[in-house]
Amino acid sequence: MGSDAVTDRKTSGRRMLALLVLIATVTMPSVLRAADNPLLMGVFPRRNAAETAKAFAPMADYLGERLGRKVRLITTKNFESFWKDVTEQRYDIVHYNQYHYIRSAQTYQVVAHIEEFGKNTIAGVIYVRKDSGITALSQLGGRTVMFGGGEDAMISYIAPRYLFLQAGLKKDDFKSLFAINPPNAIVALMHHQADAAGAGDGVPELPEVRNAINSDELMALAVSAPLLQLPVAVKRDMPARLRASIQSILVDLKNSEAGRQVLSSAALTGMAKAEDRDYDPHRKMANAVLGPVGGNKQSARGHKVAAPLR
Repeated sequence: MGSDAVTDRKTSGRRMLALLVLIATVTMPSVLRAADNPLLMGVFPRRNAAETAKAFAPMADYLGERLGRKVRLITTKNFESFWKDVTEQRYDIVHYNQYHYIRSAQTYQVVAHIEEFGKNTIAGVIYVRKDSGITALSQLGGRTVMFGGGEDAMISYIAPRYLFLQAGLKKDDFKSLFAINPPNAIVALMHHQADAAGAGDGVPELPEVRNAINSDELMALAVSAPLLQLPVAVKRDMPARLRASIQSILVDLKNSEAGRQVLSSAALTGMAKAEDRDYDPHRKMANAVLGPVGGNKQSARGHKVAAPLR
């Protein structure tokens, strides 16, 4: 082999090496930047924004510390803005209601569900005041019902509406109003802004409700079948290893003192693993009330919004 051929081969090899170095130089910073970007954690506005931030900031910090990557909590003022962020896939990690999950299951994957008051299920309830004289759902025909959060609220709207359907009352058989969130619906009921309210079975025990009204003056008129608790999901395109780490950290919270403090801050007692099929009962209920679940349309809202808690 001639010296010219050897020289050409060496030159070609050096050029290839230089090209590889150039590619690495260009692409590696972007990869590193992606790993350094904070993970965005969204929490639906079940409570007002200030309460949500106070409750879940410790969880975001805890996740960040154990993942070795900052997790930034995002709060929103209402369900419309929250759902817009879900549909735009703004969140990497999101805690929301069951209906939000089944509508976004093509882009988000459930990894866990919460436990509240030591329970991993929750029921929708139609509440009335004990002094109202209302003892049956049929008496609410033509009356005003305040729901918490809007028509996409699984436990405080869809489940109570399912109870009305079972009692023979359709949507137009009573007047629907919507509070900003479930606690506000209960407070509005006690302030005589409605004849009944739809909310979850644990809502009257929340501190912000207990501090605003005397929950002992409420009565559960009807209660739905128990449904698996609220989910935590991650983007479906999240790397499997990161997804598994997030799931493991959340499920393990109740096994350490630091983790239990995080749970306590959010008024939770634990988390457990969850998968998509666990939410099939919710799909069945939502389909009966709202029709087939699908698409990213903004859900319709009510005629009036009650004032938020102060």
